[in-house]
Amino acid sequence: MWIDVITIFPEMFPAGVGVSILKRAQQERRLRINIHNLRDYTHDARRTIDDRPYGGGPGMVMKPEPIFEAVEAIRRASGHAAIPPHAGECLQVSPGRCHTILMSPQGERLSSTLAQQLAATAEHLIIICGHYEGVDERVRSALVSRAISIGDYILTGGELPAMVLIDCLARFLPGVIGHAQATQEESFTRGWLEYPQYTRPPVFRRMAVPQELLSGDHERIACWRRLQAVTRTLASRPDLAEVKSS
Repeated sequence: MWIDVITIFPEMFPAGVGVSILKRAQQERRLRINIHNLRDYTHDARRTIDDRPYGGGPGMVMKPEPIFEAVEAIRRASGHAAIPPHAGECLQVSPGRCHTILMSPQGERLSSTLAQQLAATAEHLIIICGHYEGVDERVRSALVSRAISIGDYILTGGELPAMVLIDCLARFLPGVIGHAQATQEESFTRGWLEYPQYTRPPVFRRMAVPQELLSGDHERIACWRRLQAVTRTLASRPDLAEVKSS
């Protein structure tokens, strides 16, 4: 997968996407991540990327011109069709090709299902990191395939959410996680939180590993894990159980 990120703080990304599993995925060419400074697509001496909102109100709004130019330049470089010049001629992105994502608290909630869907269908993601009071609505209406939020709270910008999205979906790319089953039994994949995990030693500070896990009986272990997953979900996230029953 090819991912391009548009941001006004490119210096935030090397540590976030350049270590651990993401670093290895890029070295193995399973994932390509490019970071673009939005200010490089401005044309004034101050490299302005925001302005006051029409109609008044607090804060600033990100201007459409540099964002449009950045997305258009990235699409040209990647061989995808250019963005039409008018919102009325907005290009509909075909599944399996290039998706333009806006990180926004107004977007749909990021989930394992959404991340898995993007990993399976998208070849190229362009991620726009919002800031201030948001972006000019013409960006959302004419450029964006979908807006995504990582939760019902507000951050100072879209950079951290972009890194969360990249990390989340990268785990579903073929070959990125060494053991394919690792993404099948974790929290949220089947609608429940994941069951408790233990490793050696079998007793630590008088705390023992449950006997079911030491039994060698695979059916007994699977039953224990299912029960623990349900119990943990009902205790910590009863809303997930309500979704499964509806």
